[in-house]
Amino acid sequence: MIVRHLPDAEQSNRKIVDPQGNWDSTRMLLKSDGMGFSFHITTIYTGADFQMHYQNHLESVYCISGEGEIESLEDGKVYSIKPGTMYALDKHDKHVLRAFSEMKMACVFNPPLIGNEVHNAEGAYELSADAI
Repeated sequence: MIVRHLPDAEQSNRKIVDPQGNWDSTRMLLKSDGMGFSFHITTIYTGADFQMHYQNHLESVYCISGEGEIESLEDGKVYSIKPGTMYALDKHDKHVLRAFSEMKMACVFNPPLIGNEVHNAEGAYELSADAI
């Protein structure tokens, strides 16, 4: 059994801060935990407005708190995000995420992250040889 506490993880190397200043992500489960997915609590900072395109990962996101929106760059549709909203990037969807207020998000990635990833120029996480 794996048991972790968010406040402890936030004070460790499991907390990764976006070099661009849009988010931080505390990685509660990683590839090394052997679950087949990774689980993160991510904070999207107020005013963040950035593009992502997870070409190597599928992601599911559940909004715990805060408000914002996600825009699909494939069809231009914009979806409101508020507490209780879930979205899944099941087709490696290219998208823009906007935070009107600080958003706390629970995120699941498949394949799992190894822990130190930040977005590349395309807005994706690289697929490390360790993640295969």
